[in-house]
Amino acid sequence: MAEVFIKPQGTKEEQYAALYQQICGVLSSETDTIANMANVAAMIQTTFNFWWTGFYRVLPTDDGEEQLVLGPFQGPLACTRIALGRGVCGTAWQRKQTIVVPDVDKFEGHIACSSESKSEIVVPIFKDDKVVAVLDIDSAQIATFDATDQLWLEKIAERIF
Repeated sequence: MAEVFIKPQGTKEEQYAALYQQICGVLSSETDTIANMANVAAMIQTTFNFWWTGFYRVLPTDDGEEQLVLGPFQGPLACTRIALGRGVCGTAWQRKQTIVVPDVDKFEGHIACSSESKSEIVVPIFKDDKVVAVLDIDSAQIATFDATDQLWLEKIAERIF
């Protein structure tokens, strides 16, 4: 069955509320996580036109460790693999908490996949109390993300698994 997406309008809060309802509908009819991540990234990107919107999945390496590996995304070329504790994504994974960075140039250890990225939010995604992925969103503007973004993106992240 084809999904129909209607770009939410209104204030940021109203856009997120409408987006969340549409995401819940899309995710309720699909069990494949990669497909769901792809659709969620597209829906967030279409709604807010951020610089980059996507997911990194926690996957094992050949030596038995784990790393973040690029998953479905919308935007330009991205870093493919990120170690635990590296950059904003690796730090959010390590701390098991959302990180909002108003100015990425002031975040120690920031991984600059693109010089166009100016601010970032990374939300860990949990399954059975373990971080299994992160939702990473970058903006080409300084200080794009706030408590409203954090609240709604955390709600969206809870729906992925």
